[in-house]
Amino acid sequence: MTNPVRITLTGERMAEIEKTIKINKGDIIRLEYSAWTADNNELFDTSLADVAKEGGLFSEAVTYGPIPILVGSGRLFEGLDEALMNSYVGEEREVVIPPEKAAGARDPKLVEQIPVRDFLKQDIEPKIGMEVNIKNRVGTVIGITPRVVRVDFNRRFAGKSLKYKFKITCKLEELNEKILALVQMDYGVADGFVPTLEGEVISIVLPDVCKYDQKWLLAKYKIVADLREALAAKTVRFVEEYVKKEEEKKDEPKEEKKEELAEEELPSQ
Repeated sequence: MTNPVRITLTGERMAEIEKTIKINKGDIIRLEYSAWTADNNELFDTSLADVAKEGGLFSEAVTYGPIPILVGSGRLFEGLDEALMNSYVGEEREVVIPPEKAAGARDPKLVEQIPVRDFLKQDIEPKIGMEVNIKNRVGTVIGITPRVVRVDFNRRFAGKSLKYKFKITCKLEELNEKILALVQMDYGVADGFVPTLEGEVISIVLPDVCKYDQKWLLAKYKIVADLREALAAKTVRFVEEYVKKEEEKKDEPKEEKKEELAEEELPSQ
């Protein structure tokens, strides 16, 4: 029997809660969140810099702040998606998600022994906790002996209940905001992108970085799929601009100098 997701309000619900904005499947939102494994309360992810510092996860390379989410798109754990679809903008909530609605049950058969020589052939020194990719399967090293390495190919957090604390900071309404949020969700950033709508065609002028970024080649297909799902876009155009720079004009002699020269050439009287 499936265990229910337990939901606890961590902030005072406003008296006018029925007048707040309720979230539904297909909405595009911005989300603040922190996540822990429920059994030992170990922080493993957060969008808040102060929480990351307290939990020892802070990184200067990470941009902290509310992240864009397309609700119900299947990108999140099922239990978290369900919680979002029962939430209101500005409401702080806490959910405990059972394994079957998170990363699933843990399968002992997915723990395999890989010969050490397979790692040495690739100049890899296996270490406990290392994430490895073997024949297009991602796993985690959980044990090492002189001859074999034990690798767990279960999904991360398989068999664990997860705890999330979150707040939906806003539900996006403007078309351009929605487009840029989907770009950020799939590409990581939206700076420099300029979207426009012409009839049933969504056009997005790309920043120069997309011309040589290999990551963009994969991200653009996700963006197209999300634009079709969330905004019912029929045609999506990505526009690369190549603007010719104007050549700098050579400085011309100033008029005053010409006049001075002309005066000097006049014969004396």
